[in-house]
Amino acid sequence: MHDTPDLSTVASVVGDPARSRMLTALLEGRALTATELAIEGGVAPSTASSHLERLSASGLVTAMSQGRHRYFRIAAPEVAVALEALMAIAPGRRPQRAFGVDDDLRRARVCYDHLAGQAGVGLFGRLCDRNWLRTGKRGTSLTPSGEAWFARLGVDVESLRARRRPLCRACLDWSERRFHLAGSLGAALLERLLALRWARRELGTRAISFSPRGTAFLESLQPPA
Repeated sequence: MHDTPDLSTVASVVGDPARSRMLTALLEGRALTATELAIEGGVAPSTASSHLERLSASGLVTAMSQGRHRYFRIAAPEVAVALEALMAIAPGRRPQRAFGVDDDLRRARVCYDHLAGQAGVGLFGRLCDRNWLRTGKRGTSLTPSGEAWFARLGVDVESLRARRRPLCRACLDWSERRFHLAGSLGAALLERLLALRWARRELGTRAISFSPRGTAFLESLQPPA
């Protein structure tokens, strides 16, 4: 018996076109109903139910009930990171023409709960250039000067370390073919930008827009006074 992960099982679940479209829709980070996912997958509601059962059984999505409705979402951040990485190597049309609002998505979008697209890749690169993040064979790590910078931004790094989720992770961006910041630190960074109203999630899409102050921050990395 081979003592290795069974990638074929996961691949067969993700490989179905309707299920892959449902998973892509869930990368927005919001919970969706079976009816909404049926529309995203381009299938009938009854067919969507069987697909969602398969996704749930495979541990890729999780369901929760609220009132008369049942909502589905990505089961764990690791699932979102894996899906984003698969999108970077998936065949098909050019990435910048993959969706209806392609230019906005390529410029800046949410990848589950962290910043992706040109804005996310650029931010990750500048954090590395300042030696606030360090990348190597063992992955991505936060430096002491980087922790001080995040603290000035209003991110409690110590509380993030107490979580089971990895603090830093480099996530391969599907449209830019370079890395952006994921992990609990990447999620906290985007959450802080939204709280400061320097960034805003566009309704009904994964796209993110920035205020003038947010755009200036991405370039200068100057925390709020």
